[in-house]
Amino acid sequence: MPFDLEKFIETAKKRQPLEEIDFLSLCDYVIEILLEEATVISLSTPINICGDIHGQLFDLFKLFKVGGPIPQQRYIFMGDYVDRGRYSLETLTFLLCLKARYPERITLLRGNHETRNISHSYGFFDDCMKQYGNLLPWTKSVEVFDCLPLAALIDETTLCVHGGLSPDVRTIDQIRLIPRRLEVPLKGPFADLLWSDPEASVESWGPSPRFCGYLFGYKVTKRFCDLNKISLICRAHQLVFGGYKYAFPEEQCLVTVWSAPNYSYVCGNVAAILQMFANEEKHFVLFSEEDEAKREIPKKITVDYFL
Repeated sequence: MPFDLEKFIETAKKRQPLEEIDFLSLCDYVIEILLEEATVISLSTPINICGDIHGQLFDLFKLFKVGGPIPQQRYIFMGDYVDRGRYSLETLTFLLCLKARYPERITLLRGNHETRNISHSYGFFDDCMKQYGNLLPWTKSVEVFDCLPLAALIDETTLCVHGGLSPDVRTIDQIRLIPRRLEVPLKGPFADLLWSDPEASVESWGPSPRFCGYLFGYKVTKRFCDLNKISLICRAHQLVFGGYKYAFPEEQCLVTVWSAPNYSYVCGNVAAILQMFANEEKHFVLFSEEDEAKREIPKKITVDYFL
């Protein structure tokens, strides 16, 4: 290894940027790790399941305080590490450092913001340019995004995915066959997994207001769970003010987990970690944003809508 990961982690904790050559080397190193992982990665309990982070670095630090530090605890993050928040580059750098140092203790899935189109438009590209003054760090980052797994299966009973289901995907084995080392297309199963949302008012499939992916209802969710012999789908992608929310409360077969408290510094929501244990035992840990005295106060922004 041509660099000191412990030093990188300490630098990232101080919210200091890595030298460009070090950041690029870190990305290349993580790419090698990710390419050894399956498109649907198999995990076991106990594990902490986390939703969107969106560049809220100080709240990510608090998440690890609440849930416990790596490597003592194991984590899976379900995508959307960048954009919206003020510290997209620093957040990604810290998570990549942890992945490089403890590859078996942290899993990073791909979200809809881990794409060229979205990360170019919603903050991450600008963060890279402001810090490094050229395209290469952003270009290398999206190469990392292309290698991220699309889903995870925990104890063969819980499927983790960023967005949701697809009418073109009936089985988890079909997800395993999706070529992932490319930019997310606008349509098709790859896009659906990252963009779709559950909706209780929809019986089966409906058009999405996001203009990508689908709205899907209880019937198709239950059918997917039964066919694949799983009991829970865990996903992120949507702001829920209580930190977590079951889409179909009567069955509790799909839950949204959101891990960015006071999202975009204006929403006032709490955040959650889903702690899963053996025999499908689970516990939600709620937390609020980090105290102002322990973080730099981000400039408040107005968010027109949420992707």
